[in-house]
Amino acid sequence: MITLQFKTNLKCGGCVAAITPFLNSDPNIHSWSADINSPDKILLVSGEHLTGEYVIELLKKAGYIAVSV
Repeated sequence: MITLQFKTNLKCGGCVAAITPFLNSDPNIHSWSADINSPDKILLVSGEHLTGEYVIELLKKAGYIAVSV
């Protein structure tokens, strides 16, 4: 299993709710968590066959920006 970390522009619980359907419905993602209290708004994503670009594109579809850490 791969775990990737990203800096994001998530600001609140509503932002997390907006990305939830995109991340939960992806068969390659086994688990994820967002720390919106962190200054970098860290998103951790774990799963199989994941790349940073893949997760970044998923967040872009949801309307958010992520940068691999």
